[in-house]
Amino acid sequence: MPRFYCPGELAADDVGNEYALPDPVAHHALRVLRLTVGDRIALFTGEGGEFAATLVRADKRDAFARIDAFDAVERENPFRVTLVQGIAANDAMDHAVRRSVELGVAAIQPVLTTRSARVPDGERGEKRLAHWRQIVVAACEQCGRNRVPEVRAVVTLERWLASRDPAMAGLVMSPTAEVSIAALPRPRDAIDVLVGSEGGFAPDEIAQAQNNGMTAIRLGPRVLRAETAALASLAAINAAWGDFR
Repeated sequence: MPRFYCPGELAADDVGNEYALPDPVAHHALRVLRLTVGDRIALFTGEGGEFAATLVRADKRDAFARIDAFDAVERENPFRVTLVQGIAANDAMDHAVRRSVELGVAAIQPVLTTRSARVPDGERGEKRLAHWRQIVVAACEQCGRNRVPEVRAVVTLERWLASRDPAMAGLVMSPTAEVSIAALPRPRDAIDVLVGSEGGFAPDEIAQAQNNGMTAIRLGPRVLRAETAALASLAAINAAWGDFR
């Protein structure tokens, strides 16, 4: 069943009512997916739960759906994982963002590191951030999540570490670390996962993260690409403590 994100416009008491799909959703439903009257769809607002609906009217531009039912289903991880990703080149960064949503991250924090790709200033930088946020929405539509992870504004690694609570659980990926996820206790309710860009972290950045209470861990004996390291770490966390169990 096709799923569409409709932020902030539906509530449980709308069941039985007719709802005008937002223009981008109507375009995608009618022009891209070629849906027709009578087709069933699912809608979600990002606030939790989803609505079963049926297309009841459509013309060249507009589409209307009947809201048939509300299901308060949740598909989130049992604790909050924030992926703190050193900015990688375009395709690698897009891949890390998209797949991390499928793996259940609650938030994504892009950071500038010594060896990371740069983000343009001004309008071009805002477009890059908007692009990542749209990838997150599309990934939620695909994977069944009903809460949309936040993609935070880009900051330097130094600034992010300075603002971070050292008491919170945190992991920093390092191929030279001696500790694996299997050796660590389960986090209480939240964890930060810091992953480098294509060039990895500079040695002083690993030290700064450790001084802020983060644990350096390795993901096996091989050196992983940036986007692979992000996904491998999240999958390992889900297998050890999360909803893969």
